[in-house]
Amino acid sequence: MAKDRAKAEVSLEHLFRVFTKPENDDSTLAKIEKHLSDNLSDFLSQHVVAKKTSLEEIEKDFSNAAIPVAPEFVSSHAETLLDKLVAQSVNTYAPTFIGHMTSALPYFHLPLSKLLVGLNQNLVKIETSKAFTPLERQTLGMMHNLIYAQDEAFYEKYLHSARHSLGAFCSGGTIANITALWVARNKILGPDKDFRGVGNAGLVNAYRHYNINNIGIMASRRGHYSLGKTIDVLGIGRENMLSLPSPNQVLEPKDALRVGREYQDDGNKMLAIVGIAGTTETGHVDPLDELADVANELGCWFHVDAAWGGATLFSDVYRDKLKGIEKADSVTIDAHKQMYVPMGAGMTIFKDPAHSNAVRHHAQYILREGSKDLGATTLEGSRNGMAMMLYSSLHIFGKGGYQLLIDRSIQLAHRFAELINSHPDFELVTEPTLSILTYRLRPATLSALSTMHSQKQIELNKKLDSLTVSVQKQQREAGKSFVSRTRIEVNQYGSVPITVFRVVLANPLTTEKDLLAILDEQLSIVAKHSIWQSFAELPESKIA
Repeated sequence: MAKDRAKAEVSLEHLFRVFTKPENDDSTLAKIEKHLSDNLSDFLSQHVVAKKTSLEEIEKDFSNAAIPVAPEFVSSHAETLLDKLVAQSVNTYAPTFIGHMTSALPYFHLPLSKLLVGLNQNLVKIETSKAFTPLERQTLGMMHNLIYAQDEAFYEKYLHSARHSLGAFCSGGTIANITALWVARNKILGPDKDFRGVGNAGLVNAYRHYNINNIGIMASRRGHYSLGKTIDVLGIGRENMLSLPSPNQVLEPKDALRVGREYQDDGNKMLAIVGIAGTTETGHVDPLDELADVANELGCWFHVDAAWGGATLFSDVYRDKLKGIEKADSVTIDAHKQMYVPMGAGMTIFKDPAHSNAVRHHAQYILREGSKDLGATTLEGSRNGMAMMLYSSLHIFGKGGYQLLIDRSIQLAHRFAELINSHPDFELVTEPTLSILTYRLRPATLSALSTMHSQKQIELNKKLDSLTVSVQKQQREAGKSFVSRTRIEVNQYGSVPITVFRVVLANPLTTEKDLLAILDEQLSIVAKHSIWQSFAELPESKIA
């Protein structure tokens, strides 16, 4: 072992060996590769979510800011990664890891990722990607077809057109939302015979030309935080992010129309209404069909953030929950969520293939006029070929396979809701629309909490908030399972937010038995809490 940990010689010969393919299966690099693969498989097969190691302890392993002077043998460095990184990572494959949108991946992505890394294609330019560019265009076309279902002639015309793009691949939903609304801004404040457009002239001149004070984006308060980043990046100003209250967890069309009219009556212009298809916190879906009509009446862009829920379109059983999405000018979908692709696979899809031209850029050494380079209409420049991973998944799973996965997740969420509702010491806070739900511990003695007078209700909810935070932290630190938490407003408790457990049921490996174990663990944790004990000892009449 001491020899393995020794420093390598600083020489070109050593570096050349690092850059070249292993000579045979018995070579050192080949053995290291197998060792890493076996170790990773062992880690992912465990049911433990995380080791009981504090973040502060882990930080000690990564506390030296000095760049190493001498090279290290690959074998030695691989052991370091296994000991300090892999062993201390979160096991998102564990069936009891149900707190976030990151889930288990199909195992075929591990060998396929060797193609992605080994080829090291750069999708900004055909000269650095070639076959990956038409593959990405086809993949975007398949997703466009999933949403908008145009005829064959449409895709023959636009799929590989140098003057059009059906969408943009990017690193995730945040960049996808920014891209979609960047296009919307450049369209709404676009050029005419007397004006070169906001992209050339800037916001100040655009406002002056169109005789408006500001432009704004509207969404419910359940809208993703990336919308705030979008407002900031586009120079619109955070005060023009119109976030409407959503005690029903959705953006109400009548409220959107009223607020939009009031905003425009003040000399402003609505840039876009953003409908959410699967909110991050509760999984709710806005009434997309009606919101599309509101956007049309206000004369603004309609964008649907379906980063989470877009994959529901694969299901013939549940796709109607996204009714109206086909009316959107643009749609965000994350393949690294319910399409089970590794992290870094977001997309924005445009209904009109010409829309992306609103942000088209060219350069003499790259992205030349008339080329099919994808970087001409994407916010990001250099990108890897993550579209290959989605392309492969679409072929390996097929629509039928994705439907089975989506249907199972939603059905399991409804079953979990039933388990929570049937237990006297739990309260289901938001019913699952897709496969996300929220709930909390609430003793049977507080079953009438929602009907109590407001001040008493607020006091008791504060205590329950404290319990939720405490239990969630202890459960996370124990490492056997993981649920997340958030604060939301719900109708039964008025405008005062409450703290709840948040559960995302997307992991195909999760069973009802796992869910029951998570509830049992929470009950065992809270049973030792003094606040919970005080509730349990009092009759309901005393608490009320």
